[in-house]
Amino acid sequence: MTLKVTVLGCGSSGGVPLVGCGCAVCRSDDPRNKRLRVSLAVESPSTRILVDASPDLRQQLLASGLTKFDAVVFTHAHADHMHGIDELRSINHAIGGALDCYADADTIGEAKTRFGYAFGRVEDLPGGLFVMPVLAPRAVTPGVPFRIGDIDAVAFAQTHGGDRMPTLGLRFGPFAYSTDVKTLDEAAFAALAGVDTWIVDCLQEQPNWAHSHLDQTLEWIARVRPRHAVLTHMNHRVDYAAWAAKLPEGVEPGRDGMTLTVPGPR
Repeated sequence: MTLKVTVLGCGSSGGVPLVGCGCAVCRSDDPRNKRLRVSLAVESPSTRILVDASPDLRQQLLASGLTKFDAVVFTHAHADHMHGIDELRSINHAIGGALDCYADADTIGEAKTRFGYAFGRVEDLPGGLFVMPVLAPRAVTPGVPFRIGDIDAVAFAQTHGGDRMPTLGLRFGPFAYSTDVKTLDEAAFAALAGVDTWIVDCLQEQPNWAHSHLDQTLEWIARVRPRHAVLTHMNHRVDYAAWAAKLPEGVEPGRDGMTLTVPGPR
C-alpha cells in the first residue's frame, strides 16, 4: 500500500527564524529556511494520521488544507510536540466526534496532567460544541504492533539524550519517523530494517547532547539504507541550500509542506 507523507513542520523547538536572532539563516529569504515546529501527516487512501501537535498546528493545517484525521500519535510530551493540542478541537469538529490519541502510557499521563480537559466526553460538551478538544487515549507499547484504519504501525523506543524523557520512533509500513533522538539501540535498528523512506532527526552539524547531528545521522542512514531519507528537527544553523548541495544521493533536508510518496512492497 502506497502512503502519502506530508511534512507539516521540520524545525527545532524554537522554530526558524528564531525569535531575536539575526544570523544568516534567520534572515534568509529562502522559504525553505522557514521552519515551523515538527508535525507530520501520514495517509493511505482511506486513513489519515497526525503525528504530534506542534504549537504551530493551526498554521500548518491551514497551509496544508488537511482537516480530518483518524488519529493523532504523540512521540513524546515536550511542548514543541504537544502544545498545539487545543487546535485538535478543529479536527473534532471536522470528524464530528472524539479523536483517538495514541502514545505511550507516560506521555498519555503527562497529557492528562497538563490538559485534563481534553480527555472528557463529547456528551458533556455544552450544546455539543467542541469548545475544547476531545481525545480518546490509546496506549501503545514499543515493539507491540497496532493498527489505525488500514495502516499497520509499530513504535520503537528512542533515547532523547541526557535526563530527558524517552521518545517513540514510529514505523508505518514502508515509512519510518524518528524525531527527537540522540541514540538508537539494536531493537530500534531492527524495527527500521527494510524501511523505504525514513524521516530522521538532525538538529545541526555540531554534536548536541539531546539530538542527533549530521555525521551521526548520516551513519545511521548508511546502516539502515532506506531508498530515501529526509532530515528533520533542524535548527537555525542549517541552511537548506548548503546542506542540499553536500548531502549524499537519496538524502535531503526536509522543508515545511513537502510531500513524499512512499511505495508499498512490490
